[in-house]
Amino acid sequence: MPGRFTRRIEGFVCGKCGFFVNGTGYTDHCPKCLWSMHVDVNPGDRASECHGMMKPIRTIGGRTNATIEYRCLKCNIVKRVKASAQDYDAGALGL
Repeated sequence: MPGRFTRRIEGFVCGKCGFFVNGTGYTDHCPKCLWSMHVDVNPGDRASECHGMMKPIRTIGGRTNATIEYRCLKCNIVKRVKASAQDYDAGALGL
C-alpha cells in the first residue's frame, strides 16, 4: 500500500556531520545539521536504491509545526518531513 509508514527504531551516524543519532522510530534526519539520506520510498520502508544525501533546502511553518524540505543531491527528488522535538532542542531549525 503506497504511502504507508513503517516504524523502525534504529540509530545512525549522520553522513554529513558524523553525529550519532539515537533513532526513535520516527527519526529520519540529523537533529544537529538536518541532513538526511535518501533510503525510503515510503517512510521507514528502506526501499530506495538511491542512497544519496538529502540536503535541507528550506523550512516551512513555524515553531510548533515546522516542515523541512529536502532535495536529494544524487537523484534530485524533493521530499518534505515534519521537524522533530530533537531539531528544536539542538537549535538546528533556528526558529
